[in-house]
Amino acid sequence: MDMMRTLADHSIRRALSFAGLGVVTLMLALSYDLPLALRTGGNLLALVCLGLLFAAWRAPRRNLRRSELWSLLLEHAAPLARSLPAAEAQRLMSSTLRQRLVWHADSVGRVALALWVVAMLLALVNG
Repeated sequence: MDMMRTLADHSIRRALSFAGLGVVTLMLALSYDLPLALRTGGNLLALVCLGLLFAAWRAPRRNLRRSELWSLLLEHAAPLARSLPAAEAQRLMSSTLRQRLVWHADSVGRVALALWVVAMLLALVNG
């Protein structure tokens, strides 16, 4: 179970790093107006958070044997992946993936909230 959690985290964080790269790049492009850049970053991270929550909602309903998590399990824990019956593997993967997606969504939501608060404070100070 710990191996599955680690691999799910790895898969989610890989996707989040690409999303974060896009958010940071756009925020740098808007850096001439710092409150605007922070507000935009908060808005985009809120969208990423919603995407994570949607993926968590969908996780029990999709076939995870066609996912990156299953590929990582086959690569790093092949005996575990092959020893589980299909229904048990689906149940374990979907519950683990859902739990980790919600955890990451919570973290991304906190960062989005922090960006909004800092943007609001800067707008009050400058306004």
